Amino acid sequence: MTATESHSNTTRSESPSAKHVVVVGGGLAGLSSACVLAARGHQVTLCDKNDWVGGKAAVLSTEGYRFDMGPTILTLPSVLRRVFAEADRDMDDYLTLLPLDPQWRCFFEGNPESGTPDNTVLDLVADMDAMKQHLREFTGGEAASAGYEKFIEVSKQLHGVSDRFFFWRSIGGLADTMEVGGAFSAAVLKDVMSLRMGRSVASVVRSHVPEPRVSQMMDHFTQYVGSSPYASPAVLCGIAHMQTEEGIWYPLGGTRAVPEALSRLAGELGVDIRTGTDILRIETSGGAVSGVTTAGGETIACDAVVSNCDAVRTYRELLEGTDASANFEKKNHHEAACSGVVLYLGLNRRYEQLLHHNFIFSQDPEEEFDYIYKKGQPAPDPTAYVCAPTISEPEVAPAGGEALYILVHTPYLRSGHDWKAMLPDYRNVILDKLERTAGMDGIRDAIVTEDSLTPEGIHNRYRVLNGAIYGLASHGKFTGAFKPGNRRKDVRGLYLAGGAAHPGPGMPMVLMSGWIAADVLDQDARGGKLATAGSTA
Repeated sequence: MTATESHSNTTRSESPSAKHVVVVGGGLAGLSSACVLAARGHQVTLCDKNDWVGGKAAVLSTEGYRFDMGPTILTLPSVLRRVFAEADRDMDDYLTLLPLDPQWRCFFEGNPESGTPDNTVLDLVADMDAMKQHLREFTGGEAASAGYEKFIEVSKQLHGVSDRFFFWRSIGGLADTMEVGGAFSAAVLKDVMSLRMGRSVASVVRSHVPEPRVSQMMDHFTQYVGSSPYASPAVLCGIAHMQTEEGIWYPLGGTRAVPEALSRLAGELGVDIRTGTDILRIETSGGAVSGVTTAGGETIACDAVVSNCDAVRTYRELLEGTDASANFEKKNHHEAACSGVVLYLGLNRRYEQLLHHNFIFSQDPEEEFDYIYKKGQPAPDPTAYVCAPTISEPEVAPAGGEALYILVHTPYLRSGHDWKAMLPDYRNVILDKLERTAGMDGIRDAIVTEDSLTPEGIHNRYRVLNGAIYGLASHGKFTGAFKPGNRRKDVRGLYLAGGAAHPGPGMPMVLMSGWIAADVLDQDARGGKLATAGSTA
């Protein structure tokens, strides 16, 4: 046992504010919460219905190929570092991160109507001067280059506002940001006005760069939140600066290495991790959390719960029959974010034109998003995200092969969607798109192994709302960025963490969500706001 472990255990047993906390769900947010709470001296039991922890950050291994099943893009590593720092640990002792630059490669299909009849390729790089030169060469002029630089300046400003009012604290709506800001001063008013409320991501992007291919690339800075740029609030443009400032990273071993590192840290801090333990109910007494009940009939008494289950399903299912559940449903205006089809293709060859991260874009993004978010149908000409990780870690596939991960956004699960019947045809749509736009000729003949995940599978496997990959949609030009707050005011001792809670989806955001839930829980415990409802033995 290290000195840090010894100190943590001493704190847990001696601190009068130490509580027994059950974390429901061992996704990245749940693991983050568990580690932070244990580092601060609380007794933590983490339960997950699956036989692994990490949630969507799972791994698929077959015939010498290894695939990350869920998230594949790691940004803002500073958030992950902060979780490890809570326990006086150095993240670099647990993970090796490789920087990726270019960050993305973008493939655009020729479109004679827009004056670009041939397929074109554009790389996104972090360095501003290099990116401006790329844009000059790509467009043959100065307008896109200058507009991109101005957009990143706007993004930097929005990132700063988010840091001051939005990140690292429990926020459930605009009123909470005013509480954080204190008196409504001229400085606060200036920040609020800078949010460009009432404008969408797409409108801000196109006001700086109307060139259709470049603006489509810029829209996809917000692809981490699984929402339409035409309906998402302009504040989400801040993601662009976050990414260009800290870069994109690849954890050696794949993104699966992140939950494995957090699980190792949790074990060192004394967290009791129980896989294969499905929580069916959060028990309450007198309006406060008193415990949880498992599918096996066991009741685990506790003083507080951090739910890493989807926010809507937490209230709808785990709190079913309570006043809090009924009241939440009355006010529930939340819409599931998009879902997706993922193809995991083990190939006997590599496509040298691919980088680690690639976007193969639709010809008409407005039509694409209209299908996904308004019509509720798969887009006939979709954008495909393609991850080809052998360029960074050759060991993910047999020599000369590739472990290709292909994600296409689809509508969240609707009644009438039968993905067992829909998948074969849509698989062909996707593979045709890769051949036509990215020159991936003969891909069908190169497939050695093939697996897939559909919205139906995502819904059942991860207990998310209607198969949504990214939790709740960020739609609404005024308040679309707000998710349910982490500290719940209707059930004392209940805290939310994950992509369907503040601050939203994406690897760094869910890690931050877990940290926030743990932080406000710890504040409440130290402030005497959590009555001891369950056993802390």
